[in-house]
Amino acid sequence: MFKIHSPFDDSVVAERAYTSDDDVNAALDAARAAQKKWKATPLADRIALCEKWCEAFAAMESDIAELLAKQMGRPIRYGAGEVNGTLGRARAMIQQAEAGLAPVTTTDQDGFERYIEREPVGVVLTIPAWNYPYLITVNSVIPAVLAGNAVVIKPSAQSALTGEHFVEAFEKAGAPAGLVSCLHLDHPRTEKLVQDDRVDFVAFTGSTSGGKAMEHAAQGRFIGMGLELGGKDPAYVRADADVAFAAENLADGSFFNSGQSCCGIERIYVHEDVYDEFVQGVVDVAKGYKLGNPLDDDVTIGPLAKATGKTHVDTQLKEALEKGATAHVPDGHFDVPATGHFVAPQVLTDVTHDMDIMMEETFGPIACIQKVGSDDEAIALMNDSPYGLTASVWTKDVDAAKRIGAQVETGTFFLNRCDFLDPELAWVGVKDSGRGCTLSKVGFEHLTRPKSFHLRLP
Repeated sequence: MFKIHSPFDDSVVAERAYTSDDDVNAALDAARAAQKKWKATPLADRIALCEKWCEAFAAMESDIAELLAKQMGRPIRYGAGEVNGTLGRARAMIQQAEAGLAPVTTTDQDGFERYIEREPVGVVLTIPAWNYPYLITVNSVIPAVLAGNAVVIKPSAQSALTGEHFVEAFEKAGAPAGLVSCLHLDHPRTEKLVQDDRVDFVAFTGSTSGGKAMEHAAQGRFIGMGLELGGKDPAYVRADADVAFAAENLADGSFFNSGQSCCGIERIYVHEDVYDEFVQGVVDVAKGYKLGNPLDDDVTIGPLAKATGKTHVDTQLKEALEKGATAHVPDGHFDVPATGHFVAPQVLTDVTHDMDIMMEETFGPIACIQKVGSDDEAIALMNDSPYGLTASVWTKDVDAAKRIGAQVETGTFFLNRCDFLDPELAWVGVKDSGRGCTLSKVGFEHLTRPKSFHLRLP
């Protein structure tokens, strides 16, 4: 058995039994059997099922918003945003399915017909992270089902109800038995599941160390694997930026969800000409948040989801201050609740890359701001990182932004935007931020395998 504890008051949100070995075997056998039939189902019918799933999932909005607040501490006022975002991604992938799964044609050749079909890989194991549990899960589940695969979801123990909600919505939509299932497993048994030859692809979202564990577990199996891992995402504010706009949006990118976002803003480089104005703008936004019980409608920032997360952020913050960083939000500004894993929003300046808080993922509401004197200095600092998920530049000069974007080592590059995912664009990381791709037409390539047909006509 395991319990989901509220990060606010440690109350038990739910209790679940770990899935037994017999039930795991039954689920895998059912998934294999369902997938053999499902891959022969016309795409139009697969699309229809996923559209019905959207209807069933939308009806769960109020329950999900409250359970998100209880499971991982995000204020309830933002719960509907995750539901709507999940539906938006699902519908975007439904709209792109025909193009993403269409056969690849070749040049004409007399006497021959040649083309490449996209076949489903089989059974997809989805292992999502807890910080945006529905948004992350949908990235692989809906495209996998559209492509003709069966799916097994292994949710995080912190947000274990996520997988159950996905399965429930598929059941209400009329999905075949075994097509989508949910298993509650600990880490050793998850690694064992990756080794099972009934699993054909793994979609994992989590830490870089977790990604390495997944690769180790799959060693020698030659299966596909999508790894969306850590981030230390930078932003660069040029001298010609709309400073007030950049400060407001980058503060939100740093603090939303208590900073627990793989593509949240963790490093901000600001041109010296606008540095003081920008810092003051971010500090003003930070001071305007309200900490408290995530179930209260007026609360805008809740606790971190895990006690270990708070310990990690506190440790990074202490080390940075000891090395000379300056904190701009005074102690005592926030009325921090007596219970819960709270870290108050903080703005740091005088930070350097000699500090852990500028090099390793923080996953907390800390905005770190460093002064730069040129585009070249900013580019060098943005690239001085083991991670590469997203990066953003804030400027009125589009040509300059494109020139900078071409030099930054990142999976997604933004101009005047951050901490956002567009389901019509490929979601991909470089370096220690992972490999593989979800979403967009390109994302279907990772949930299918190419099969070539070379036909000499009679």
